[in-house]
Amino acid sequence: MVEDEPLISGFVERGLSASGHLCTVVGDGESGLDRALSGSFDLVLLDVGLPGLDGFEVLRRLRIENADLPVVMLTAWNSPLDTVAGLNGGANDYIAKPFTFDELLARINLRLRDATHTASSTVEHANIVLDLHSRRVTVGSTEYELSAREFALAEEFLRHPDQVLSRERLLDRVWGMTFDPGTNVVDVYVRYLRAKLGADRIESVRGLGYRLV
Repeated sequence: MVEDEPLISGFVERGLSASGHLCTVVGDGESGLDRALSGSFDLVLLDVGLPGLDGFEVLRRLRIENADLPVVMLTAWNSPLDTVAGLNGGANDYIAKPFTFDELLARINLRLRDATHTASSTVEHANIVLDLHSRRVTVGSTEYELSAREFALAEEFLRHPDQVLSRERLLDRVWGMTFDPGTNVVDVYVRYLRAKLGADRIESVRGLGYRLV
């Protein structure tokens, strides 16, 4: 979610979390574009009136690099011309403020369902297969159920195999924390994943983080 109004972003983030989605919030256009281009997100909620790059410019640059990532525009600029500009620029949907959370959630779920028809349903590395639809992981011939956080952590590792991922990065991508609060939650969930993926599949890299091998 790229939104510079803390009251709005906090309200939406809490609602999405309660609905089973993982949400990362940034407050300016440049950061939003960087996150959208990272390959780690399924959908972007994009405000129009942002500091730095406005939402229309973020959308324009994003579509040059990624034509498929669903984007829902959020704006107080609700004239027909603004709506047309957003949709013509490549937005998948457009919702004017103020909005109800139920309406926003319905639009998000619709766009995510649309995206799954064209996106690959699995992420694989070696003999590990992560099914994005069933939210299960298969290791060899054995299938495991994953919690929402375990799944998000496993997906981050499988999308970046053989790369060292710092605790700070994992806190940001999986838990939406942009700072290290001194928690050991990453280490705890890595232990959970090791029990399912194999104890030797996620290496500890001293002083740096973890790596899927």
